[in-house]
Amino acid sequence: QVNLVESGGGLVQPGGSLRLSCAASGRISGLNTMGWYRQATENEREMVAAIYVNGEVRYADSVKGRFTISRDKVKNTVYLQMSSLKPEDTDVYYCKAITPWGTVWGQGTQVTVSS
Repeated sequence: QVNLVESGGGLVQPGGSLRLSCAASGRISGLNTMGWYRQATENEREMVAAIYVNGEVRYADSVKGRFTISRDKVKNTVYLQMSSLKPEDTDVYYCKAITPWGTVWGQGTQVTVSS
């Protein structure tokens, strides 16, 4: 079993920056792709950024050039550096991990962009 704990959310002004962290624990040897999602609608989460085992990364068009995903394999932590934040980035951000035992989600962290 893998557990994910997010941190780093909060309130920031438009144009500001935040860094989210997602710490993995448990059977971490099985971690595969990891990513950040946000709760776009009541029933759907949209992918914000993903990082694959080979280091390849993907971003949603809406965050390209502003967000950067990275992974520290020693600390078993994935980061999302968010810059030039906009009010429309306000949402609950979730960490997701693909493992041999299934998909695992963190509990989410709130990001609010407002003046």
